[in-house]
Amino acid sequence: MSVETNSAEISVVIVGAGPVGVTAALLLARHGVRSVVLERHQDVYPLPRAVATDDEVRRILQAADVDEEFDAIARPARGLRLLDARHHVMAEFPRAAQGAHGFPQTSMFDQPALERVLRAALARTPECELRKGVEVTGVEQDGAGPVRVTYREAEGEHVLLADAVLGCDGAGSVTRSAVGSRWEDLRFEERWTVIDVRTSLPVRCWEGVDQVCDPARPATFMRIGEDRYRWEFRLPDDTQPDHERLRELVAPWVDLFAGADFEVIRQAQYTFRARTADRWRSGRVFLLGDAAHLTPPFIGQGLCAGLRDARNLSWKLARVLQQGAEEGLLETYESERKPHARRMIRLAVAMGWAMTGGQDGAAALRRGALGAAVRIPRLTTAVARDLTPSLTAGPLVRRPSRLGRRGPVGGFCPQAWVSVDGRPTRLDELLGRSFAVLALAPVAPTVTAVADGLGARILPVADLDDEGRLATWLREGRADAVLLRPDRVVMDVVPAGGHDFTGTADWASLLHTSRRPLHTQRTTQNLLLRSTTR
Repeated sequence: MSVETNSAEISVVIVGAGPVGVTAALLLARHGVRSVVLERHQDVYPLPRAVATDDEVRRILQAADVDEEFDAIARPARGLRLLDARHHVMAEFPRAAQGAHGFPQTSMFDQPALERVLRAALARTPECELRKGVEVTGVEQDGAGPVRVTYREAEGEHVLLADAVLGCDGAGSVTRSAVGSRWEDLRFEERWTVIDVRTSLPVRCWEGVDQVCDPARPATFMRIGEDRYRWEFRLPDDTQPDHERLRELVAPWVDLFAGADFEVIRQAQYTFRARTADRWRSGRVFLLGDAAHLTPPFIGQGLCAGLRDARNLSWKLARVLQQGAEEGLLETYESERKPHARRMIRLAVAMGWAMTGGQDGAAALRRGALGAAVRIPRLTTAVARDLTPSLTAGPLVRRPSRLGRRGPVGGFCPQAWVSVDGRPTRLDELLGRSFAVLALAPVAPTVTAVADGLGARILPVADLDDEGRLATWLREGRADAVLLRPDRVVMDVVPAGGHDFTGTADWASLLHTSRRPLHTQRTTQNLLLRSTTR
């Protein structure tokens, strides 16, 4: 096969142009990394799928520079209610209008609208190129050399050589096969009917999510937009509801009569599964989103988990490719994200079991236990907080033993509104794209040296004019200063009364290196090779 050389340097090939793949491309571009995104379809999938996101993911969209566009299509939600079989409220878990990340804790949206926002951002980003209507047929890597991606389009077969490949190609991922990964079954599988509706009828809605905890007919209901609603039902058979059955199903929320304005946009059956891939990486090939994990939708975290993957990996990959960080930095992607994703999947499974009580003889006992548990004030308060757990301890999460889990390490720095030249600004806009240090007081020379080595800004929180919010957060965490990663996770702290970070030796070797970045070593190689038509 003859090969045509293209002079452009492309570091990363992304397989799949769904929300996860495009977000990954945008985040890499913000770090100066070029990418080619390969997508089998010509246009955005037009029907709704994911409908909810949390404030942490809103912060990720902010990092991708699409937060204002997303805000225009999003609708804040009040929270979650658990209803019994008679639709009486068992428990209510409110979500704040502004969470710790600076956005509504829960937002509803239409996935096709989100994908159009992301595609528009991609089109105006010169570091990114989208190739549509192509089928990836192979992903191969040979030792330390570039990854070879083969794809087919109408003109013939082509080859890309790249420093890394991100598999964002869904549950049937071609990339997962290249990684040699298999599914680990987390023991949840149920078939549900999903109905998306547009109507001007008055709908009895509390502007949040209803979970009906009824073993006989569990259901989920939510308002998505001004006139858009979604119902999900676990039905005893696989038949699609006709008008009479549909009227019966939605009766607790809306009075549906013949000829009413009630447009069913989509009615589909889905098998909700709980799975995670046993391997998320092989060399420079990585799995993200549904290629790496599948979660039931009961806590609205399926798409959120994929965007967290993109945020976690993008800055690490950029640091290796652009700044010559050690290869071991990339190992922390799976070690951080996989336990986190598993915990969120298990939480979703637990919510599914809470809704149904299971399908065995102990269902009634579990339902009784749930009814008692949701009356415990401390439990409902805990559930109303951020759902996502802190990252487990590791090379980039240095949790001092004296602080333990009560400290801020592994969690996110809150995104306060700060004042810049008299103008309200979200903290992340001030911090930029790299590491940062937030400090209560002037820091010791050792801290300054570490910050200089990482290219990190040092910001005294007293100068940020944030009404003392960050200073309070630091004091509650018993820290005089915190070291923030580019994804705004707290990596290390200077404990109260201390003079240095606690775990520099653990992470310095991954982040500080004199090795030249990979792309500067290849003075005679092009990172993008395209074949001619066979």
